[in-house]
This record gives sequence, structure tokens and C-alpha cells, in this order.
Amino acid sequence: MLVAPIDVRIEDKHEKLIPFAFHRYYSSKLSKLCFTTIVTKVGAWCCRMDLKSLLQSHLDKQEKKKENEEENASSLEKNEEVDKLFEKYYCEWKGTAKQTSTHASSFSIIPKFYHKLPPEDDQLLQKLREESRAVFLQRRSRELLDNDELKNLWMLLDKHQSPPNLGGEEQLINYEDFLKVAEQAGPKCKQYFQPSTFCKLLQNDPYGRISIMNFFNYVMRKVWLHQTRIGLSLYDVTGQGYLRESDLENYILELIPTLPQLDGLEKSFHSFYVCTAVRKFFFFLDPMHTGQIKIQDILACSFLDDLLELRDEELPKDQQQNNWFSAPSALRVYGVYLNLDKDHNGMLSKEELSRYGMGTLTPVFIDRVFQECLTYDGEMDYKTYLDFVLALENQKEPQALHYFFKILDIDGRGYLNVFTLNYFFRSIQEQMRQHNQEPVNFEDVKDEIFDMVKPADPCKITLQDLINCGQGDVVSSILIDLNGFWTYENREVLVADNNEEPAQV
Repeated sequence: MLVAPIDVRIEDKHEKLIPFAFHRYYSSKLSKLCFTTIVTKVGAWCCRMDLKSLLQSHLDKQEKKKENEEENASSLEKNEEVDKLFEKYYCEWKGTAKQTSTHASSFSIIPKFYHKLPPEDDQLLQKLREESRAVFLQRRSRELLDNDELKNLWMLLDKHQSPPNLGGEEQLINYEDFLKVAEQAGPKCKQYFQPSTFCKLLQNDPYGRISIMNFFNYVMRKVWLHQTRIGLSLYDVTGQGYLRESDLENYILELIPTLPQLDGLEKSFHSFYVCTAVRKFFFFLDPMHTGQIKIQDILACSFLDDLLELRDEELPKDQQQNNWFSAPSALRVYGVYLNLDKDHNGMLSKEELSRYGMGTLTPVFIDRVFQECLTYDGEMDYKTYLDFVLALENQKEPQALHYFFKILDIDGRGYLNVFTLNYFFRSIQEQMRQHNQEPVNFEDVKDEIFDMVKPADPCKITLQDLINCGQGDVVSSILIDLNGFWTYENREVLVADNNEEPAQV
């Protein structure tokens, strides 16, 4: 019987073809059962071989996966160690301690935004700070318009004035020409040629024009303010934006040679003049006695204008008399102080101060002044005297009312009641008896004071009540000065004759 080899390929579930060989018998006696048995045995053997290879492959994969996980874990540990070392060295370099946070580790380090001033004994840092501020101020100064640039700006404005001329001498310019001048004036002038500036300077011109002179004065004023601020900042030793009393004294002392109206002052009087000038700044701009004034406050008030007005060599005498910073005014204030100082010790006692003015200030008020104000062994120095004079000469100002209210508030409660008013007015009544006058009934005066002030609490008068009523100066005069009370009592007679000088006792 002949047997021929036949290739049989059995396909398993992994789609792999496995070759096998078997002999097929061409005998007609071979039954179907024999053929089925042979195929089944062969298939079982093939499955055993396939499972073995699959198991080996799976084990290999698991081993490789485990090796990869170990490598990844090792790499992650190394990265974490590197991050910790980097954070440690970075914190040491920045000088900051590590800050832990349970919620957000990304905010563990906050950058430093405040740098305290260098200590006074560190001369190197102090010098470095001083030089850097000087460089900064010089750079800001170079950004301002100089005289030649201001002249060029004026010529451009004059050249581009906008018609028509309505018969007036005032030169006007519209917005289109305004922009043309801005283009030609240069980069330094750009900050002044803003639409908002043009709108603020608009008048009732039917053609929508502004005055060239008003705009140029605005530019001049801005330049002056910036120059003055830079000049004051040079004396700001701390660099915090305010001047101490010694800083302002140095500024005014170095300013004296530039003021022609002060040329007649002797050098020996310069220190007293500086003290007189500085006290006005501190009386009005530092009522809480902090010992420092913001540069912004100095620029916002009119005192610098009054001081720099002394550059005018032809300043009228009446303006000089009304200007606290003028030589005649300073000499007047200092002369009165010398006249009051009878014992020539450079200080004023209660008795000497009581002769101030017409000598009509009440003894109770003088006692309270020496209780509340700074004195030395019971006597007043020139600085304290200047505050006293400024308060009496500017009684309508809130700072002066604050000065008087502190003296009138004998209990320090923050308000004046009927007892307080009676305490001070009894001294007025006593002075009236000394001048052979019939004392006025206190109840009438008390009712008039409360009617004038109209306090929020009908039984108490606060400092704010005195400021709001607009009659605070009258109330204080009634309580501290016999001449002030007499003027109030005879106000109708005095008003009848406008040319009559205020009467004095």
C-alpha cells in the first residue's frame, strides 16, 4: 500500500499556521472514525505547544515590565532629590527660608518686595543710596523743558494761532493747530499736549479754541512744580517723600541768596528768619506735630508761592507787609518778641506774654497756653511763640481753631460744655470790672455761642462743630480776649461805619 505525504496546517486562535505531516492511507477500508481520532490527537498536541510558548512570552513581558518600573522609580527618586537640592541652594542664595504650604506648594516662596532703609552706621550703603537718588533726580531734571525749549514752544504757539481774530488781543488756537504744535515741539512736550488738557482750558469761544497764554502758563506751572519737587527732594535725606524740620531749614537757608527782597537782612538774623519761615510750614501742614511734612503738601499749598514771590525786586510794600516770609514781616514778629522779653533772657514768662498785643488776653487763657504748649522751666521759647502768633493772626483757619480748641478743652474730653465756657468767660467778666464796665450775663453769651455754632449735640461743642459753623474765630475771641469780646458786642456799631478801624479797649 502506497502512502503519500500531505501538509496539513491547523490554524489556532493566535492566527499562527503550524505545519504537520501525516500519511493518508488510500485504503478504502479506512473509516471516518480513524481519521477523526488522528486529527483530534494532533490538535491537542499543537495546543500544548502553543500554550507553552505563550506562557514563556508572558513571563518575559512581565519581567521586562518590572525592570522598567524599577528604572522609572529610580529615575523619579533621583529627580526628586535634584529638585530638593535645587530648592535648598536657591533659598540659601536668595536668603529666604523655605515656607511650606499644605494647599499650594507652588507659592512656597514669595518674592521680596520691601527693602528697609540701610542702618545709619552703614556709611557705604548710605552713600550708595544717596548717590543713586542724586542720579535719579538728575535724570528727571533733564526730562524737563529748559528756557530755550520754552521759548521755542512759545514761538510755535504764536505761529500757529488760529483765525479769526474777534477783535480781542488774546491769541487763540484750535485743536487741529494744537496737534500740529505738538508734533513740532518735540518729545519732551508730548505730556502737555493731551486732549484732556485742551478740554479743561476750553472757554466760550464759538470756534472751540483755547487761549495760548493760558496753555503756556499751564506748561510753565507744571515745569515749575516738577523743578521745585526735584529741588525739595534733594533735601529729603531719608528718601521717603517728606521733609523734617532740619531738612526744610537747610532748603530755606540756601534759598535766601536767590531772593532779592532778603538782601537787606544781616547774616546774624538769618537763623531767626529761617526759624520764622519754617514754623509757618509746620504750623499749618503738621498740626499733629509729627515732625515731618510731605513734599506733596508743600507743593499743594501757597506758601512756596509767597516765599518765591520775594524774587521780585519791585514787590510793593503793602504785599511785603502781608507776606509772612518778607523781611519786614519777619523783623516785625521778632521785634515784638524782643520787646516782650523784659529780662532779656531769650524766653518769655507768663507775665511777659500777657502783654502781647493790647494786653487784653485773659490770665486763664495765658495759663492754659503754658500748660498745653512746650515750655522750658515754665518759659516759652521763640518757636513756641511763633505758633502762638500764627494762631492769633489766622484764627479762621482750621489749624488755628485746633490750636485754640486744645487750650479751651480743659478736661481733654474732645468737646466744650457749659462749664468750660463759663470757666473762661469769668475771666472776661473780671477784666470788664477792672475797666469799670458792667459785666455781661454769662447765660446770654452762652446762648449766643450755641446759636452761632449749632452743634450736633445741643450740650457739647466739638472742634468739627467750630470748623463747620464758620464762626469758630468769633467764639474763641469771645472766650480768650477782652478786646475780641468787646468787638463782638459792638459789631453793629462797627459795621455801620465801614471806614472805621476796629475799636480797641
